[in-house]
Amino acid sequence: MSTNITWHPSLSRHERNQLRGQRGLTIWFTGLSASGKSTVATALEQHLLHIGLSAYRLDGDNVRFGLNKDLGFSETDRNENIRRIAEVAKLFADSSTIALTSFISPYRADRQIARDLHADATQGGDDALPFIEVFVDIPLAEAEKRDPKGLYKKARAGEIKDFTGISAPYEAPEAPEITIRTDLLSVEESVKKIVDYLAEKGLITETKETR
Repeated sequence: MSTNITWHPSLSRHERNQLRGQRGLTIWFTGLSASGKSTVATALEQHLLHIGLSAYRLDGDNVRFGLNKDLGFSETDRNENIRRIAEVAKLFADSSTIALTSFISPYRADRQIARDLHADATQGGDDALPFIEVFVDIPLAEAEKRDPKGLYKKARAGEIKDFTGISAPYEAPEAPEITIRTDLLSVEESVKKIVDYLAEKGLITETKETR
């Protein structure tokens, strides 16, 4: 780690939020493969953009093929994968953008690191960086039944090592801000549940519909 670097202050987060007219935050989707994380996150991103809020989704397609293309799926690499994603999400949130992350992120300790990074980014009475954990809960049997990419089948056959839920653990959140059962709720209902939570907590306010 470099020691010859100095932090240069700039606009406060509060000023940036005021100028951009919205609050920056991170919504962290976690759950098994095929639980519906990316589907709900994509629909939420579309909804937020539609109502005039800046949002951006980070997922395996735009992270694993670029920033994290040097990482595999060992526990060590998974840890580093999540650490990098958390740092990028924090930067998006700091820019007054709603960052949506859609990753299995199977370990509680890694998700706690992501949460702590956001909490520690607030200094001097500036606006906080909210971190909203969304547990996309689904029974393993239902995820295996969906299996859109055939990954569970390959994992059961031993063709994929360290596959979450089969040969690697998934540690479910103990106190997520939001829990969604995608086997019981539609995509639209899932998005509404998240939007209602954000509005109730005052994290999103003015929209095209209410101006």
